Amino acid sequence: MFKEIGQLMQLLRNQGKLQEELEKFRQQLGSIVVEATAGGGYVTAKVNGRLELVDLRLSDDLLDLHDREMMEDLIVAAVNQALTLARQRIAEEGAKMATQMGLANLWQNMPGLTPGS
Repeated sequence: MFKEIGQLMQLLRNQGKLQEELEKFRQQLGSIVVEATAGGGYVTAKVNGRLELVDLRLSDDLLDLHDREMMEDLIVAAVNQALTLARQRIAEEGAKMATQMGLANLWQNMPGLTPGS
């Protein structure tokens, strides 16, 4: 706990550097793109690091089935899986940035920034 407080004080002293690094990280989020599929490839969803759906593909085979309910379920599954992968990737990239700044312990203890917190 005391170590984290010391790290937080260090952050406050280096606020300009922190803001610069956070801005770089924020920009980097747009370049992160993850892909997930559902239904054996019937549906493919791509999500970026800003947690925005950037692409959704439905296979011709799925469209030929004319099964709206299954289609909807597979879309939801693919998008949710892509969002989960994007969150994991964001956490990994954030941890890298924190490590480079010597703040890995602080990053790991911040709720909402690591998977499962």
